[in-house]
Amino acid sequence: MIAIINYGLGNLSSILNMHRRLGIDAIITNKEEEIIQAQKLILPGVGHFKTGMQNLQESGLQQLLNDQVLQKEKPVLGICLGAQLMTRHSDEGNIIGLGWVDADTIAFNKQQMNGLKVPHMGWADISIKDNSALWNGFTNQPRFYHVHAYHFKFDTDDEISATANYGYSFATAFQKKNIYGTQFHPEKSHRFGMQLIQNFAAL
Repeated sequence: MIAIINYGLGNLSSILNMHRRLGIDAIITNKEEEIIQAQKLILPGVGHFKTGMQNLQESGLQQLLNDQVLQKEKPVLGICLGAQLMTRHSDEGNIIGLGWVDADTIAFNKQQMNGLKVPHMGWADISIKDNSALWNGFTNQPRFYHVHAYHFKFDTDDEISATANYGYSFATAFQKKNIYGTQFHPEKSHRFGMQLIQNFAAL
């Protein structure tokens, strides 16, 4: 069973519906016992970094997730804001994140955007950088739907599993051991998103 973490932000129903279409057992929950029982976790998110971290802290979910992800090494997939929360820090409000990966969340550099508008909204080809099981069955440049004004900045390329380009190249997916994250929205990415969700469920 996959637990989709409900901390007050995210396309929870869309993510759950995609799992149901694929026949994958998943629930939306913020209950400790269900999160502990789950084999895998999804941390979704749409909104502000500060609100996301406050909600995790005030609900007690931050400590629970730290235990499940870092100590129990349970596979977790962060989506959009959920993935950004896994970084150490965000420019959005100058807020400390979960610190699960060796990266920060930074704003798009408008001086390098060549007139492109921020936020980045729409489909983008991605370039797969590793042979992670998350990419099983994919060609090198699948398309995924993005909506974001901030992106990941990693210390090195070691944890980056895919990049996209909007004005310049940026990391759009990562993996660090059992921790996976996507800047894009699999639940809005049709067959490509379905394949990725299926691959995560099969880990």
